Amino acid sequence: MSSSVSMLRRLFAAALLVLLPLDASLAADGFYKGKSVTFIIGSAPGGGYDTYSRLLASHLGQNLDGRPSIIPQNMPGAGSNKLAGYIYSVAPKDGTTIGAIFSGAIVQPLFGDPVQHDPSKLIYLGTANIEVFLCLARTDAPVQAFKDALDKELILGSSNEGGSTRDFAAMLNNVLGTKFRLVTGYPGSNEIILAIERNEVQGACGVGWSSVAPQRARLLDSGRTRLIAQLASRGHREMNRMGIPLAIDFAKSDEDRRVMDLIYSQLVFGRPYILPPNVPADRVAALRKAFMDTFRDPEIITEAARMQLDIDALSGDEIQAEVAKAFATPRNIVERARQAMIYKSR
Repeated sequence: MSSSVSMLRRLFAAALLVLLPLDASLAADGFYKGKSVTFIIGSAPGGGYDTYSRLLASHLGQNLDGRPSIIPQNMPGAGSNKLAGYIYSVAPKDGTTIGAIFSGAIVQPLFGDPVQHDPSKLIYLGTANIEVFLCLARTDAPVQAFKDALDKELILGSSNEGGSTRDFAAMLNNVLGTKFRLVTGYPGSNEIILAIERNEVQGACGVGWSSVAPQRARLLDSGRTRLIAQLASRGHREMNRMGIPLAIDFAKSDEDRRVMDLIYSQLVFGRPYILPPNVPADRVAALRKAFMDTFRDPEIITEAARMQLDIDALSGDEIQAEVAKAFATPRNIVERARQAMIYKSR
């Protein structure tokens, strides 16, 4: 009799394991206990990507079963394509390496640029926010409003090919006819902002509001620079209140607008965090849950607000779907967008 009861209990317990949903934080089966996770940031220290990533790195481990240590390090280069290639091909595929890449590294391969990774095969952990990119100019520059840039030259600081400050400025020249001249090679937004302050360049296009906001006092409130355009399909609530125009509203045709919309799609990717292909599904689930738990924590949101960081997180599932949608765009629009981001020096 006792043997039959024991057997029934074992069968009942097995049934519960099948029927009850597993908590994603436990799905990794204790894998992260005693482990460390390398968190690699594809930009130079000190800029907006670095600041967001280090905030996440400082709290993510607390939301993972086993509380692993999260070790941030920087790997700038090629508009973060260097890091994307490393994550895709070299990084361990066991959930112990996370990458923080530029959103441009997701769409650049769509446009046929030679890179060492396939964004459609990367695993997306999530994004910290939906970004709004901006054009800003020194108040002593000849361009005082965006419409002036259609007739007057403005010298902009930018990163190399693949970075938003280079590709977005080139797109504005090619689609709208602006007269931006680029000084390339700056490793990140922080260095470009310093170059503007030193009058090495007169402005920048493609700098995220989340990079500008923490330095608002020295950039905008000081009267040193002004915002002249939003680079997005829809405006940011604060930028709209400030009356900053949308560059897309200067498009001359529906096709021009579609080209700009495709290029702007990377803004939905915001500040994406990635994993290599083929990471075990249970660890992906655990990391994605920990990511969203981190950026939904009221204390962390308060900490981010003190740092003037805009948190509007999207889940890895949502980003994965948006990447698939972008890669399904008609080829003629993709080709025009690709051509639009080729910078032609004057």
